[in-house]
Amino acid sequence: MTFNEFDFHKDIAKGIKIAGFREPSPIQAMSIPIIEQNQDMVGQAHTGTGKTAAFGLPILNKIANDEIERALILAPTRELTTQISDELYHLGRFAGIRTLAVYGGVGYGRQIALIHKGVQIVVSTPGRLKDLYQKGKIDTFNPEVVVLDEADKMLDMGFLDEIKEIFDYIPQNRQTLLFSATMPDEIKDLATILLYNPEYVSVINEEEDTTNNIIDQRYYVINESQRDDAIVNLLESEDFDKCLIFCRMKREVDRLGEYLTALGFNIVALHGDVEQIEREQIVRAYRRSQVKIMIATDIVARGIDIKNITHVFNYHIPFDPQSYVHRIGRTGRAGKSGQAITLVTTEEFNELKRIKKEVGADMKFSTIETGGELQESHYQVIGDKIRGYSIDKGVDKLLENLSDVDQRELIHKALSMIIEQEVSTTGLSIGYDYSSVKNMLNELEIEKKETRKPNRRKKRA
Repeated sequence: MTFNEFDFHKDIAKGIKIAGFREPSPIQAMSIPIIEQNQDMVGQAHTGTGKTAAFGLPILNKIANDEIERALILAPTRELTTQISDELYHLGRFAGIRTLAVYGGVGYGRQIALIHKGVQIVVSTPGRLKDLYQKGKIDTFNPEVVVLDEADKMLDMGFLDEIKEIFDYIPQNRQTLLFSATMPDEIKDLATILLYNPEYVSVINEEEDTTNNIIDQRYYVINESQRDDAIVNLLESEDFDKCLIFCRMKREVDRLGEYLTALGFNIVALHGDVEQIEREQIVRAYRRSQVKIMIATDIVARGIDIKNITHVFNYHIPFDPQSYVHRIGRTGRAGKSGQAITLVTTEEFNELKRIKKEVGADMKFSTIETGGELQESHYQVIGDKIRGYSIDKGVDKLLENLSDVDQRELIHKALSMIIEQEVSTTGLSIGYDYSSVKNMLNELEIEKKETRKPNRRKKRA
């Protein structure tokens, strides 16, 4: 089956072609016909299976054919709203379809103004959208199709009440679609309340929910500021044939790619904004081992099957356990062993524990060894700093005072002092040892207990 068989509007078909979509994924093949027939639907599928296009393409097609005017997509996080909005924009841009990501932490003004100007697709977090509706800021926004994406994660984040309240503001004669990786009772109940006689589809394979036992899984606890140093150190110390570095967002892929390239690493970067021709060139070079380091978003976790990937690095911990499974599943294939390495801060430890519990991952704590000296990449950074440094007006006086020192020896001493300062600033150790992590976690648990006590006393009173 190809996308041509769906008979999409020509402008949507062009967006699909430019994006490089040829054959629909299972969730797309099952969902698109149901959504096109205006039926409510519950879809069970993991992140990385093509869910966004599964609900996005038929919605875009309805807008392009003037069947509907507006659609709403609810997603749990700011990052996901941005990602969905970007993908739908690129698929629908030739039809002139406008999308908007709406989330908290920024001003209301621009978001309200764009909604009133007639943006066709709003992708929003529940909290911000509830506020806008409650304050009467978007009374005219009446979507004809509503999507709940990552419903189980919205449940985990405590958004269930906000979702129900949002639906009080939305017209009853709507089409409602719900997508979730898992189906706890609360999500089933929500579907019963909000959806009318829905079709149920699932592409969940139980075997996919566990991690490969021939993959050596490790994690390193670091400070947020140490991510770049940690990934550089791992690239220089690990013996890999090919490796994948996973980032959460497209902008992270681009920034890290530029940083590693500046340090002399030969890398390729891949995410949803890469055009099809360039994407094919990137994958071809990576498949042929002309380039051995790829930085990517989760689009690669299911979309590419390449042999001899020996290492997967999680620059950031993924959004959910299933994404972790799909990421590390790129290595350890065909009976070969693989390495999956995750960088995590102490603040992200609860997420790590959830992943370990839900997928049965046997992740081992490790410490990044730097060998007691700066890495090659650090010397390149120091060299770049020196090249770009402006000359202080006091240098001539200092040189007069040091006229008795051999010129070559003077240069060596000055550079040694710079290196010593760099060591003291950067540090030779990256991350924490096990005892430090254990102590920090114990302190966090004590803080949690202390903050809970006053609340309990108030309730008793």
